[in-house]
Amino acid sequence: MTTYDFDLLVIGAGSAGIRASRIAGGFGARVAVCEDGPLGGTCVNVGCVPKKLYVYGASYQADLADAAGYGWKTSGTFDWSVLKKNKDSEIARLNGIYGGVISRAGVELIRGRGVMVDPHTVAIDGKKVTAEKIVVAVGGAPYSPGGVFDAAKNSDDVFALQTLPDRVVVAGGGYIAVELAMVFAGLGADVTLVHRGAQVLRGFDQDLRAHFAEVLTARGVKTKMETTIKRADVRGGVTELGLSNGEELRADFFLAAIGRRPKTRGLGLAEAGVEVNGKGAVQVNDDFQTSAPSVYAFGDVISKFELTPVALAEGMAFAKTHFGGQPTTVDYTNIPTTVFSQPPLGTVGLSEEAARANGPVRVYRSVFRPMKNTMSGRQERTLMKLVVSDVDDRVVGCHMIGPDAGEIIQGLAVALKCGATKAQFDSTIGIHPTAAEEFVTMRTPVAD
Repeated sequence: MTTYDFDLLVIGAGSAGIRASRIAGGFGARVAVCEDGPLGGTCVNVGCVPKKLYVYGASYQADLADAAGYGWKTSGTFDWSVLKKNKDSEIARLNGIYGGVISRAGVELIRGRGVMVDPHTVAIDGKKVTAEKIVVAVGGAPYSPGGVFDAAKNSDDVFALQTLPDRVVVAGGGYIAVELAMVFAGLGADVTLVHRGAQVLRGFDQDLRAHFAEVLTARGVKTKMETTIKRADVRGGVTELGLSNGEELRADFFLAAIGRRPKTRGLGLAEAGVEVNGKGAVQVNDDFQTSAPSVYAFGDVISKFELTPVALAEGMAFAKTHFGGQPTTVDYTNIPTTVFSQPPLGTVGLSEEAARANGPVRVYRSVFRPMKNTMSGRQERTLMKLVVSDVDDRVVGCHMIGPDAGEIIQGLAVALKCGATKAQFDSTIGIHPTAAEEFVTMRTPVAD
């Protein structure tokens, strides 16, 4: 008979924690999860889900404008309070679903903040709970280096806004910065994005980055590249910003989207012998085991791939391995991802630059005006790109900016996972008329 209260105790009820606890509970383990906030973590409450709902809301401005070319006489006004109210209702519904999911798996939910006391003990609001294995799955939070950013709000604050600000300044150039900048612009705000780099979306294929810069401007976001914020003064609810290029901006909402960090501070990890790196990320081996053998970690808290589907896969692999007798690993190659901009950017596999570092490649690229835009009058163009290894003809990268990019790239991710070749892409019959058929009809590589 074990002397522990539980076989598994999970700290954090986000995507990773809920998946691991639910699957482990389904295998018959005695499982508890502790959480001091709403269930579902960042993704459900202040991340993927509310962001996508706001993206949908912002997209209607363009849809209404495009409708005129198809004979619709439309006019409309936007009410932020309706969007927020309905978003809040949907998030509350999902919170309830998550509670039901773990309850049906026999998982005990313990409300409160969990702090580690030793490798087998967690104090939850003063009460000590023990477990044979402990999982740290507390996720991450918006990062601020202080200084001028003390005057800024973060992405969490966006979803608590009661009214739509007239003037928005966004600092940053990653997923979150560009997505929220385009949300605000689509809903009618005056938006300026300030980024210290020459282009946004570092790490993506260079062709995509260049094309996206044009889309960002066309959708109404003013950009200040290779620029930093040197001064931020708040007066009467307005933030006055001084830029490194000498310009000054005034913002009703100053958003800093300059990265995220694991929420490991004050978690008692040192006391339990769990090592973290300089940015607070928990250090783990290939089995998600930390420097304390009974403690494991996965999801955003390990800062490997900060994507919800990756966190879910890690939680599943852990539970199957340790409680299901099914040793399972996570394959981190060819992870698809989408920037939910307007239109979205989707990608899977290697960028052209990364692929060339591995050997000779052929590149196929198509830029065209989507069929819908020919009658709407919108000049926006779609970009599609394939990167192919010259060694074995395998497609090693698929990239797209355009309507439904995420939906299309998800299907192509299966092809890359299966090792599809360009010849197999070419032999696939397309669906006409669709944008997606372009991926199987590109025949001529671009010149180097």
